Amino acid sequence: MKITLAKPLLISSFTAIDGRGTNVHISNNACFMIFKATNVIIHSIRIHHCKSQAPGLVVGPNGKVISLGQVDGDAIRLVTASKIWIDHNTLHDCEDGLLDVTRGSTDVTISNNWFRNQDKVMLLGHDDGYIRDRNMKVTVVYNHFGPNCNQRMPRIRHGYAHVANNLYQGWMQYAIGGSKEPSLKSQSNLFIAPKSGNKEVTWRKGSNENGDRWEFHSVGDVFENGASFTATEGGRVPKPNYSEEQRFKVLDAKSVRFLTKSSGVLRCTNKKSIC
Repeated sequence: MKITLAKPLLISSFTAIDGRGTNVHISNNACFMIFKATNVIIHSIRIHHCKSQAPGLVVGPNGKVISLGQVDGDAIRLVTASKIWIDHNTLHDCEDGLLDVTRGSTDVTISNNWFRNQDKVMLLGHDDGYIRDRNMKVTVVYNHFGPNCNQRMPRIRHGYAHVANNLYQGWMQYAIGGSKEPSLKSQSNLFIAPKSGNKEVTWRKGSNENGDRWEFHSVGDVFENGASFTATEGGRVPKPNYSEEQRFKVLDAKSVRFLTKSSGVLRCTNKKSIC
């Protein structure tokens, strides 16, 4: 099933978009936006070749007509959204980014996805001046980044990200970066540096200006092919502060290849498969 949207699809609260059991592509024009919504799941969708959209009117939740400004060509964009789960999707080849979490969005889990063939992959935080993103909390777990990803896996502004048990299949500029005093706990990921070029995982914008307080910490990560991670010296490793229901076990980085083997859209092998 191939769907080409004429306008961005604004997803309403308490919605699950589930493509399991079929082959759903959202491609070649506008894509998904979660706009001022909560409790949303997007699962098993292929989203690619998304294009920017000119300002205009779109039909939002409950049939309400909403005026949107310029929309970048992102696969999935979160705007003032909360309690969002993005799981087992395949995202690639979009005009701008693959996944943006912006304008005060928080309580977001990004898991088991496959991100590939992209310059700017994932942005957490709207811009350097948007201080509401200080309250942002995002979990990035069991994802496969690559091949052919350049940067932002993720890039974090202001808020907090727990990045755990992900596979990084190379990068060009950097893998994880940020600005404006972000907090990062990178835990038990597998970073495979490119054969040539930059082998440093991290990138920091303005980390030595205006007394910025950075917290970039690596705990149990594994580095291959000469990869390196410049961590914050001293300080406490930031904790995700999960509730009992949210807490999960982070496995050893040696298990990452196995953990991410089924990243992306689930592939049903037969009619009896549960996927």
